[in-house]
Amino acid sequence: MNVRLTSRIRRTAAVLAGLAAASVALSGCLYAAIPEQVSKPSATRAPDTSGVSEELLPFYGQTLTWTECGIGFDCTDVTAPLDWENPSAGEISLSVVRHQAEGEAIGSLLTNPGGPGGSGVDLIQGNLDFAVGADLIENYDVIGFDPRGVGQSTAVTCLDAEGMDDYLYTIPTGSRGSAEWEAELTASQQTFADACEANSGGILPYITTVNSARDMDLIRAVLGDTSLNYLGYSYGTFLGATYAQLYPERAGRLVLDGAIDPAVSGLEVSATQAVGFESALRAFMQDCLDSGECPFNGSVDEAMTDLGALLASVDATPLENGDGRMLGADALMTGIIAALYSEDNWQVLRQALDQALQGDPSTAYVLADFYNGRENGSYTDNSTEAFRAYNCMDYPVEDDPDAEAATEAQIAEGAPTIAKYWEGPDPCAVWPYPPTGTRGEIHAEGAAPILVVGTTNDPATPYDWSVSLAEQLEQGVLITRVGEGHTGYNKGNMCVDDAVNAFFLDGTVPEDGLRCG
Repeated sequence: MNVRLTSRIRRTAAVLAGLAAASVALSGCLYAAIPEQVSKPSATRAPDTSGVSEELLPFYGQTLTWTECGIGFDCTDVTAPLDWENPSAGEISLSVVRHQAEGEAIGSLLTNPGGPGGSGVDLIQGNLDFAVGADLIENYDVIGFDPRGVGQSTAVTCLDAEGMDDYLYTIPTGSRGSAEWEAELTASQQTFADACEANSGGILPYITTVNSARDMDLIRAVLGDTSLNYLGYSYGTFLGATYAQLYPERAGRLVLDGAIDPAVSGLEVSATQAVGFESALRAFMQDCLDSGECPFNGSVDEAMTDLGALLASVDATPLENGDGRMLGADALMTGIIAALYSEDNWQVLRQALDQALQGDPSTAYVLADFYNGRENGSYTDNSTEAFRAYNCMDYPVEDDPDAEAATEAQIAEGAPTIAKYWEGPDPCAVWPYPPTGTRGEIHAEGAAPILVVGTTNDPATPYDWSVSLAEQLEQGVLITRVGEGHTGYNKGNMCVDDAVNAFFLDGTVPEDGLRCG
């Protein structure tokens, strides 16, 4: 999932989706079975309150109560200020899960799956060995948390399931790009924003990455750690870099995988990601044609043209699903992009496209529903709501018609298959609060070395962003994974895994520019 975009460029589908939500292979279960383990007695260390101001001491000095929440896991809630600039203005709750080290613990390792809006509690509790490698499970207390606004923490709440179906899947009656079409989408976005304001208990102005980074320092302290060890994926890299900027002296061993460039604008993000997904789609199409089981024929260019024709056909004549829903081009594009996060999902995408060509949208809906967190008519998380809340507050308003026109032209040229489905009214234009975030380079001066992992054909967080972030950071160290898919660690590349594990286990900093084929 991604960012605040301008009036003519919108999030169509899976932009910057969290690792937990979008990179797990769709051909199997979302979460692997948790191996049998013996629960350890709950360990509690004294909180680190060094240098804490008197007004923040009640938060930093709190004692945690851990409760077993599954074999090998324990859970707690951390109380944080609603407004870090005015700590007496109210409180929120942060949900935290811990898997204690199976050996002797080096310390805590905080993780974030991305989003914004991905549940770190669900990722760690549901699929620990997907989130981190075996060596880290052995040597760290692995910590997952739901950021403010997300999941089991004090959460952004908007529409019920029926309302979410309308918001995510209803096909406008107006023709694509017409004034009527834009008005219908804007009205839907207004309904969603109004519901978020009405049902979220006044938290929307405080759902920002800066506040979430401050929450991470609080979690670090109440866990009893004097420095933060952190593994962040996708959007989690922006969260981690923001932490290092705010607390460089407390930044321990940080790994940022699938980086966002904090200096790029929403317009730049939109263009870069559209081109990135088009590139990943072409890689999928080449693999599809080579497989001998592809519903398309000819060259990659010819197959992409045929895919464009399929999208146009579904846009004109939606396909009816078994549950009565109608699959339009936007929902089909959501399913396509969701599958592009991992090569493991390409077989499912081939099946979805083959069926759609025959008038059957069922597998395309499996992909789209998986991305949107929809299961059996219900929504299993609030990732869509939290995504919108964070990005509408984090990204400044951009109102430059010339820049918008240039972005549209860039997308049309670099992503011709996707471009038509990448446009629309800005959902943040109707958000009830103005953004407070800024865009700019993050240097984290005074922080220890920070590893940045980039994958060369990552569609959601393009490789250039990892290069840029590593260059911005005063002590950024770049690791390159040559390959497809979103993020690079714990994906079967031993070169990447060994470098990251050595850094976390004994502080070994790899050579800057390490390239792992």
